[in-house]
Amino acid sequence: MSHGLCCEPDCPVSLYQSLQGKYFVGMSSEAFGDGKYAWAGLFNPSCSGVLLFVNVFTVSNPSEIPFSFQIWLNAQTSGLFSLSELVSPSNTAICPIPEPKTQLLYAENVDAGPSAGSLVFGRRCPPDTTIVSEEDGKFIIPPDGNFLINCLPPQYSSDQITGQIAFGWWETPCV
Repeated sequence: MSHGLCCEPDCPVSLYQSLQGKYFVGMSSEAFGDGKYAWAGLFNPSCSGVLLFVNVFTVSNPSEIPFSFQIWLNAQTSGLFSLSELVSPSNTAICPIPEPKTQLLYAENVDAGPSAGSLVFGRRCPPDTTIVSEEDGKFIIPPDGNFLINCLPPQYSSDQITGQIAFGWWETPCV
């Protein structure tokens, strides 16, 4: 489907995927603190038939309390999770509107962090800050895998924080 706006290879891959109706964005809000964790992640169901390419994520801290977060691949999570309803294709001009196969799940005020998977890196989120990380699709998640952000309880405060986590991703059929 060509719109005359983008030609490979001159086009950014995220725009190219969006023009095809394969790029999605979504966010969630999570409460944590006082020894409790929160997480949000992109979960690729086992029957999806797609590969998930993580393009960007953001972690927002609207509070005055710094906290740390971790990036996990294929984590085993804890707590009761919810499906975020704040998900959309980035190209809303396509009819019918594409639906992602990937699910954006989140949990708040959970007792423990992930118990398995691969912890790949961590970051610190200062007060009143949004951390943005452009990944350019380098994290590729197969069916039955996930890309998870785990928020750690602040070390020096028992206050609750309501953070926000957002993602941009595209999906392509498994070969």
